[in-house]
Amino acid sequence: MFKTYVGGILAAAAVTLAYSTVLAEPEIVSGPAAEPECFAPWSADTKFFKFPKKDGPYRIALANGYIANTWRIQMIQTAKAYAAQPDVAAKLKEFKVVSTGEDVPAQISAINNFIDSGYDAIVVNAQNPTAFGPVIKRAKEAGIVLVAFDNILDTQDAINVNVDQKGLGVLWANWLAKHLPDGGKVLEVRGVPGTSVDTDRHNGIHETFAATGKKWDVVEVLGKWDDPTAQKATADAIAVHKKFDGITAQGGDTGVVQAMIDAGHPFVPFGGETENGFRKFCAKHAADGLKCSSAGTGPAQVAVAIKTAIAALEGQVVPQSIKLPLAIVEDPNFKQGQDFYPDQSDNFFVGNSFPTCGINFTAQEIMGQSKENQ
Repeated sequence: MFKTYVGGILAAAAVTLAYSTVLAEPEIVSGPAAEPECFAPWSADTKFFKFPKKDGPYRIALANGYIANTWRIQMIQTAKAYAAQPDVAAKLKEFKVVSTGEDVPAQISAINNFIDSGYDAIVVNAQNPTAFGPVIKRAKEAGIVLVAFDNILDTQDAINVNVDQKGLGVLWANWLAKHLPDGGKVLEVRGVPGTSVDTDRHNGIHETFAATGKKWDVVEVLGKWDDPTAQKATADAIAVHKKFDGITAQGGDTGVVQAMIDAGHPFVPFGGETENGFRKFCAKHAADGLKCSSAGTGPAQVAVAIKTAIAALEGQVVPQSIKLPLAIVEDPNFKQGQDFYPDQSDNFFVGNSFPTCGINFTAQEIMGQSKENQ
């Protein structure tokens, strides 16, 4: 009799757990999203999620990986600035930030810790798009909203927020092909190996070059989206190869141009990111041959990811994959005070706003925050 009673309890608990797990999963619904101008679906066949509504305020965590470049630092600062805005802070019981470096298992462990601690949502900039399967499953079973941005996750069970990273590589390669109609020798300064952003941008560049039918000799170096690292890698490449006809860099672009100047390398067409220092150089040296396409996405996409997590927790309809617009300016249209800011840090990423989401920050708001874990 005792065994039967215990078995009945266990069976009932199992049914309850299974029922809770089903309830925790998002319902697949018809669009549009709650804020269609902000939460734009990636494509016509993107699914729309509606999670069970939870009462706030919420506990939300940011699980970042790599931190050793200015984009990631500004991203952490932007996340804290967004969480501190009064209308956002009113919805948050706790906002936790952890950066774990390039160690993928360490980032997965951090996410597992947030799941075990009962957070309502976890926002992640993933070090690897395919290594998170078990932790994605755990988050789903626990009813936790998981939102990946920038370096996204290869899954349909989390919400992804990103720009068209491959399209960005296509844009840069097309810019170089336009200015180098016969092909040529190109220096490609890549980002952090293994990340989806680096892979997608790299593939976009090379597929576009191949489609031109021209002869391209591409020399690849690792810049890790970091000025000092990219500057040294560029200096070393110039020392070995002497001359390039064009350059494309995923970040650390200010350092790349500085390496050219230090080596006395002629200015050449350049497809690069949105750093303020890079754009200063592009405006200053356009007449000397530094013809630039500066495009990318500001670190404020983390704010869109947090906004998405809150909307999902509130039971609003959101796309499974959200596409953000690129910030683009190209020679000869670099305007002081709009596209670059002479009085601001070289390391500041311009275009760090998403007006369609009501997200815009001053440099002072961002730089007033720390990069440290909290």
